Amino acid sequence: MDELQRSIYVDRFRLAFHEKKGTAFQNWFVLLAGHAFGPDFEEVRPYGPYGDLKCDGRRISSGSVFQCYAPDTMKEADLITKVDADFHGARAHWAGNMQEWVFVHNDGRGLPPNAVQHLDGLRQAHAPLQIATWSEPELLALAMMLDLSALQALFGPAASIAIVDRLVMSDLVPIIEALERQEPNPSDPPLTPPSPEKLEKNALSEESGLFLRIGRRKSALVESFFRKSPRPDLGERIAEAFRQRYAELKAFDLPADTIFKHLQDYAGFNGEPKRQGAALAVLAYFFDSCDIFEDPIATPVEAS
Repeated sequence: MDELQRSIYVDRFRLAFHEKKGTAFQNWFVLLAGHAFGPDFEEVRPYGPYGDLKCDGRRISSGSVFQCYAPDTMKEADLITKVDADFHGARAHWAGNMQEWVFVHNDGRGLPPNAVQHLDGLRQAHAPLQIATWSEPELLALAMMLDLSALQALFGPAASIAIVDRLVMSDLVPIIEALERQEPNPSDPPLTPPSPEKLEKNALSEESGLFLRIGRRKSALVESFFRKSPRPDLGERIAEAFRQRYAELKAFDLPADTIFKHLQDYAGFNGEPKRQGAALAVLAYFFDSCDIFEDPIATPVEAS
């Protein structure tokens, strides 16, 4: 797995973590843990009147019992009630085999203070039983320990740097044709080159910078495509489509990385790996050659 594939899988992990709720989150966690721990992990499914005995899965070697909680909105009172019901239920049903209770939740910001104190009280009252909480950092670390085949099974195929390097002009056609369908405004100005500090100015992350850096490996191919096109205005038409989409996203006051990810999707960053690579090349070309995102304001040079 190279750095581009890793970055794509980090993105897909975060998307799944933040979008999945309730049973969908639980099922996703069970798949992730199954790939990570192999036969050492056992899924526990609800059965008849017994339910799942307050256990969504367990790791045999460590005696860990996992319970998931992923509501649409995390409310402190409901959370504490849920912790009590699940913890004491697990103790009652799995006491002989449970050495650790792990509460897996979907709030990447962390838990509310009263809930944290409540968990501390349970730790003190029930030592030496271990009590842990897992959320985005722990699950991301678990996912990134997986090999490429497991990540593909969980999140689908991802473009590699080698795939980007092997792109040819015909690979750009599906992306260009999709973008071409956007309606431009002929009164808009031509492409405006940005300054080199554009990435820093927009506070884009290193991850977004990596996508652009890899895409730039084929920016010359995109430029050549537009230069050879029988329609001289094609590049500008697509540039205007990017401008319009960027303006729509900017109006929501979204973080720069969120806007960038929306523009990735807009460029067609989906489907099979070759298409992903072509979309990165096209997005990098327009990031560098037209006025999506802002250029830094030049600092006046003082006269000596």
